[in-house]
Amino acid sequence: MCGICGIFDLGGGTVRPETVQRMADTLWHRGPDDAGYHFEPGIGLGHRRLSIIDLNTGQQPLTNEDESVWVIFNGEIYNYLDLRSELESKGHRFRTKSDTEVIVHLYEEVGANCFARLRGMFAIALWDRPRRQILLARDRIGKKPLFYYYDKSRLIFGSELKAVTAGNSAIDKLDLTALADYFTFLYIPAPKSIYQEVQKVPPAHYIVFSEQGARKQAYWDLHFGQVEQKREEDWCEVIRQSLLEAVRIRLMSEVPLGSFLSGGVDSSAVVACMAQLQDRPVATCAVGFDEERYSEVQHARTIAHHFGASYYQTIVRPQATEVVERLAWHYDEPFADSSAIPTYYVSKAAREQVTVALSGDGGDESFAGYKRYIHDVDDNRLRSRFLLLFRHNVLGPLGEWYPALEGAPRVFRGKSFLQRLGQDPLEGYLARITVPELIRESLLSDDLKNQLHGYDPLEQFREHYHRADTEDLLSRIQYLDIKTYLTDDICVKVDRASMAVSLEVRAPLLDSEFMELAAHIPSNLKLRNGSGKYILKKAIQAMFPQGFLDRPKQGFGVPVAEWFRGDLREWAQEILFEPDGLLNLTHLRRLWDRHQQQLQDHSAILWGVFMFRQWQKTFQHRSGTGSGQRSRLQNCNVTSLR
Repeated sequence: MCGICGIFDLGGGTVRPETVQRMADTLWHRGPDDAGYHFEPGIGLGHRRLSIIDLNTGQQPLTNEDESVWVIFNGEIYNYLDLRSELESKGHRFRTKSDTEVIVHLYEEVGANCFARLRGMFAIALWDRPRRQILLARDRIGKKPLFYYYDKSRLIFGSELKAVTAGNSAIDKLDLTALADYFTFLYIPAPKSIYQEVQKVPPAHYIVFSEQGARKQAYWDLHFGQVEQKREEDWCEVIRQSLLEAVRIRLMSEVPLGSFLSGGVDSSAVVACMAQLQDRPVATCAVGFDEERYSEVQHARTIAHHFGASYYQTIVRPQATEVVERLAWHYDEPFADSSAIPTYYVSKAAREQVTVALSGDGGDESFAGYKRYIHDVDDNRLRSRFLLLFRHNVLGPLGEWYPALEGAPRVFRGKSFLQRLGQDPLEGYLARITVPELIRESLLSDDLKNQLHGYDPLEQFREHYHRADTEDLLSRIQYLDIKTYLTDDICVKVDRASMAVSLEVRAPLLDSEFMELAAHIPSNLKLRNGSGKYILKKAIQAMFPQGFLDRPKQGFGVPVAEWFRGDLREWAQEILFEPDGLLNLTHLRRLWDRHQQQLQDHSAILWGVFMFRQWQKTFQHRSGTGSGQRSRLQNCNVTSLR
């Protein structure tokens, strides 16, 4: 795992080595083991290395025999040995044992089609000297990040936004549509970044930059429309074998390797497969909270003991929320998934034991594990069976009339429910997964809304939904979530939190071939009788203690609501209400007061504003590279148990 960065001057001008080195320095945490550079007229490439495979000869940038093609690469290619054998049979000669060198020779053989042949997680920059072009590519799901600035004469790119801004300090203009996206989704979807001048390479895409301009090309998509009919027993066997293979190819490492273990279905399934494939105990790490209803450590401990795994546990207490100052720097742009905190701490605990950890990310999206899928299916059932004839005439107006009384008895809280049923399935689902329109419209200042000129953040989600090649409503929203929430929330959360402590995380359930298999399974085998992951649980149930997989889904929740009313209250009040012309402070104060009075839980949007303020403090109110204020970090209270 590594950090990459570089500059391409399309006119062949000089690239200053000290600039690229400064960019690479911002990525030290992604690659503390080594640094490498390549410079020639018009090009500067930088690389920070976390050594995992081919420890002695895997340095980057790496080139082919005649130095006409150069590559820098962040990630792992799990099928590189097969590709290497194929390329050697065609006459290619290798000087290293690394997966990186495969990329160079595969590009020589098939050009830009090489990215579709790679099975793994990656962000790649490839310099083709004869054609004077550079290619930026990102893996299918977006597990590895890649940002770029391009003004038609100069390209600046990097694994993180801070590397790009280190290459051009004049980048500072907020993208107001990205800000509107953030206060709608609580993250910023690709290809946007928080800055107008910087974009993200979209997952499953490559971009070619040359004197002719920039050309973006998709090389993969996930298809839910090719459903296969099999017996449940046959699906179970295929799922088991595919999952074991996805785990097996992620066990290659020349450094210590372990696993996250939340106690839920997905991470437990990964540990079960590791235990079956390895001849040594699996090193597992778990994280929990003092607030018992948010903690699954007792279940994680049970699974670790069941599989004879070693077990390391971290308990995060309220004071640990102060780590957000560090996380704000690592996440580069506003990011409001509060589970970044436990993800950081479980990564930190894991890094004390291993250099590589496997995770269970991806199971909820592929096998319909989220509770919102169950609720959405229920909504659609009501729409189709009982309300089809009159829902547009009655439910919409009724929802508008129905009292929106915050803190009122539950019988008066049906406004959003009625409004969702009065919408079509897509709009109903969007209403469920986004910040309520009334709250976000009231939160943005009038001046900001005027500058947005009616911009609708939901339109990009509608495009994803309608691109899905299926009429199945559950599959459509799974596709939407994979293209948005999985890529720009889950993958971002895990990448930044783990790389902050120089830990590589691999996700077998996000293996592209495993996800393609899951996409071919009928949706009624994923969600059944009000429970998600039906067929996945059935496929792996023999590995687990009886009844373990039947527990209700708990999720990776964080007690933010309680923290805002307790240990976090004073600190939050210090920064939430600073005037900046972007937010309506009167409405923000109203949300805060109602939350403090326990009239309504506004912790999600308050956390979004809190993290936005932390981002402002870190990147708009500072100088230097972000090492600044750290006083609060010194008082974090985290207990680790072996």
